Amino acid sequence: MELIFEKSSPGRRGYHLPPLDVPEVDLKGYLGEFYREDLPLPEVSQLDVVRHYTKLSQLNYAIDTTMVPLGSCTMKYNPRINEELVQMEGFRDVHPMAPEETVQGTLQLLYQLKELLKELGGFADVSLQPAAGAQGEFLGLLMILAYHRDRGNHHKRKVLVPDTAHGTNPASAAICGFEVVTVKSNKDGELDWDDFKSKLRDDVACLMLTNPNTLGIFERRIKQIADALHSMDALLYMDGANFNALVGVAKPGDWGVDVMHFNLHKTFSTPHGGGGPGGGAVGVSEKLRPYLPVPQVEFDGERYYLNWNIPKSVGKVLAFYGHTAVSLRALAYILSYGNNIDLVAKYAVLNARYLHHLIKDLFVDPYPHVPRMHEMVLSAANLNKYGVGAMDVAKALLDMGFYAPTVYFPLTVKEALMIEPTETESPQTLEAFAEALRSIVRTAKENPDALKEAPKRTPVRRIKEAEANRRPVLRAS
Repeated sequence: MELIFEKSSPGRRGYHLPPLDVPEVDLKGYLGEFYREDLPLPEVSQLDVVRHYTKLSQLNYAIDTTMVPLGSCTMKYNPRINEELVQMEGFRDVHPMAPEETVQGTLQLLYQLKELLKELGGFADVSLQPAAGAQGEFLGLLMILAYHRDRGNHHKRKVLVPDTAHGTNPASAAICGFEVVTVKSNKDGELDWDDFKSKLRDDVACLMLTNPNTLGIFERRIKQIADALHSMDALLYMDGANFNALVGVAKPGDWGVDVMHFNLHKTFSTPHGGGGPGGGAVGVSEKLRPYLPVPQVEFDGERYYLNWNIPKSVGKVLAFYGHTAVSLRALAYILSYGNNIDLVAKYAVLNARYLHHLIKDLFVDPYPHVPRMHEMVLSAANLNKYGVGAMDVAKALLDMGFYAPTVYFPLTVKEALMIEPTETESPQTLEAFAEALRSIVRTAKENPDALKEAPKRTPVRRIKEAEANRRPVLRAS
């Protein structure tokens, strides 16, 4: 496809300004060395611009055009009513520094969301401030650090992290100054109890556990794990990236979880492909409530206000009050389900188990006797004998109109394919996706070289991905 610069024609314009009816200003005098007259901008018509960028948008893989089965951080359908809500002038045009009395409607909805998340998670309180899950982790660990310092536990410098954890877990712990200790998984894909117990010592500050975990497997001993941690005055952090498998069915706070981030942009819509925006609201137990960031949205019976008077607060982690538009979308999503919010979890799990049933014979199942929750991790190692791996399967899916699943993660599974269908995909879509994978496996056996050339129908063909990350070609299009 041509670059917009290649469509340029001298003298062509996309706009016409009216005659100047105000005094002319010498911009060069104002801007000095920053003033330029030689910007190499393309000369194109408005129609050229509209067609060019519309065609570019049509080359994207997006939830509006296809299934996006990325495991763990999957994009799912975002109801358009959510978008209509956040585009209402009363929300869209609010200035972040507007006086509280002028934004009572926004504060009321944020407070309502906070109360709903407290109920869904079983927590004493919730902060909506974090911008994403990783920042929610960071905030959770800051509060855990504050808790231990407040109690004089300066020796608690270690954080236990399972070998299947999201990469942000150990990164967040390291940023907070903790030493990361890896706990291995057992043959069923759960946290290995004996390894956990052997590493649970007096210097452990907390365990970071995802449940269901990254393999899509429920950690059945989570209550026992929480009790063991608490007996050592250690805390349990739960990564809530997979809360969509639990919402309305189970409350992590009831298991003894002390802090958990909610991925508002996953469990409660606002798909965040392309890196944002996100929302990583954090729920806490009574132990950590004193350390919540400022400000907190509160209600005194008459008005909603931002409470800055939290003496032991860890401070502020994001400007103003987080990604408000993401919070409003999440509220709309929760209210649209109402008392039937458990359908999110039930259909997420049902879809994953149905898809697992359709494709489990195509790949190696590393945990064949363990039921999956909302996602699954299979291995394409059985295709290695044909010279084909997980990346080839992913690239071939692009040619078949589907976005690729997460590949090569978690590292505990060789040639991993991490697939999550979410609750919003229909059985027919799942069957079409399974048939596409069946066709790819058949090609791997009959003509593996064809997969090595995939994708053939995308604007960008197979690239050297490591080199592309290290030496990106930054060109305007």
